[in-house]
Formats: sequence, C-alpha cells, structure tokens
Amino acid sequence: MTATTTPSDAVASTEAGPFVLEGRHLVKEFSAGARSGILRRRPTLRAVDDVSLGLRRGEVTALVGQSGSGKSTLGRMLARLMPLTSGTILLGGQEVPAASGRGLREYTGAVQLTLQDPFASLNPLRRVEYILSRAVRIHQGPADGGEVRHRCAALLERVGLTPTDRYLDRYPHELSGGERQRVSFARALAASPAVLLADEPVSMLDVTIRKAMLDLIDDLRREEDLAVLYITHDLGSARRYSSEVLVMHEGRVVERGPSEQVITDPQDAYTRRLLAAAPDPERKSTRAG
Repeated sequence: MTATTTPSDAVASTEAGPFVLEGRHLVKEFSAGARSGILRRRPTLRAVDDVSLGLRRGEVTALVGQSGSGKSTLGRMLARLMPLTSGTILLGGQEVPAASGRGLREYTGAVQLTLQDPFASLNPLRRVEYILSRAVRIHQGPADGGEVRHRCAALLERVGLTPTDRYLDRYPHELSGGERQRVSFARALAASPAVLLADEPVSMLDVTIRKAMLDLIDDLRREEDLAVLYITHDLGSARRYSSEVLVMHEGRVVERGPSEQVITDPQDAYTRRLLAAAPDPERKSTRAG
C-alpha cells in the first residue's frame, strides 16, 4: 500500500482492490464537563477528528495508538455501536445510513466487533452453547436443536476449541482468558462477516498465548478472506501481522503506510516516541546488523 502524507484526506481505492469497508472524514464529539458561557453550552471533546480509512478483504490493517488516542472509539463507530457526529461509512462501496432494526442487523452481520475483555462480552449465566446458538439463530436462520448444536460445534472447531463437547456445556468463568476470546471469535464467525474489527484482542491475555491468538486471527483473515482492523497499542505485533499501519494520536491519524515502512522509518514524531517507549527487539537486531 502507498503511504499517505495527508491523513485527513478521504482514502481512495487503488489497484490493490476495492475497500469492503471504508470510513470517510469520521468525527466523533462528546460533551465534556459542566455547561459554560452565556448560552451555557457544554464544551465538547473531539475523540475522533476527521479520520479516513479503508479495509480490504484478506488484509489486516493495524490501528495503533496509546490509551485515549481514540482508536477504540473509531472501532465502535465502524461497528455502528456509536453514532457518528459527522462523516460517512461505506460497506461494499455503498453508503451506510444510520440504521436500526433489520438494517442494523444486516450491517452487523457483515461487520463484527470483538472486544478487549471477552469475559465482559459473554453472558456469565449462560453456557457456551447458548451464547453461540443465539448468534447462529440470528444470522443463519432457524434450525432444530440438534442442528444448532452441530453448527455451534463447527464454530468452536474453527477457532481451535476441541473436542467441542468439552466446551459447549461450560460457562465462561470455567474457561481461560484465551479460550473465552476464542469463543468471542466463534460467535463473530456465526454471522459469516466480511469484516472483523478486533479491539485490543490480546491485551488482557497472558503473554505466552498472545501469539497463538494473533496467529488465529491471521488464519481467519486468510481462510475466511476477512478484512481485519487490528486495534492495538503494540507496534511489534502490528508490524508482524498487518500490511498497513495507521498511527492515531489525540483523535487524528498522524501517520499511515505499509507496516514495515512505518515501523522502520517513522516520519511523525509521535510514532517515533511510541517506538522508543516500546522497542521492538526485531527492529533493534535489524539495525545492529
């Protein structure tokens, strides 16, 4: 992909292929603090400030920034969990209006979000089979109990939770953090999405299993031909697993380009600070050589 020197400009599709999901000039403002001034207007906080990006099938785009940079807010905007202040979202080249009911269900079937904390997103009072069956019935249509269980088992197998009978009858608290995150991915796959928005999917996991989880996302990207937005603060994993990196700071994209180029030759001072704060051993060894 070609580096862009004007992050706020609308992103254009190129010969690399059309975007399956695109955001143009996205803005999100929140009211902040008490009312002030003669008209007693609330001051506003611009959490996402004129951000444009595009995701292609079969590719991972990493959105990198520290906590508070606006990257998770942007992910929720793309998932339509949060209304836009302004800007446009396009799915398959078609503008997506603010939707509810059936329209929203169709959109979320194509664009699935997995969250940082899988335990918070899974009903602790329900077994894994029930959690998955809800998604199966919503996105795959009605079926009898035996067929639904079979489909749930197939989803678990797809994310590497086998033997599946061992997991279908368990509650979330009986699973490890990595297993819960895999269940979250299985639930997302029930919709046969075109886009996966993965918001800090490994930040709460033990370091020993982070690579396995990122390898799973990479497998799903390749085998399901998914467009993936990988939201993270970790430039090292962004370099390894993504084809493009967007660096976000104070609501704006300050640098974007091919992952190797951004990591090894950063142009923005904020990107350089991120790299200095979290050095990548691979990058250091490359320089030493």
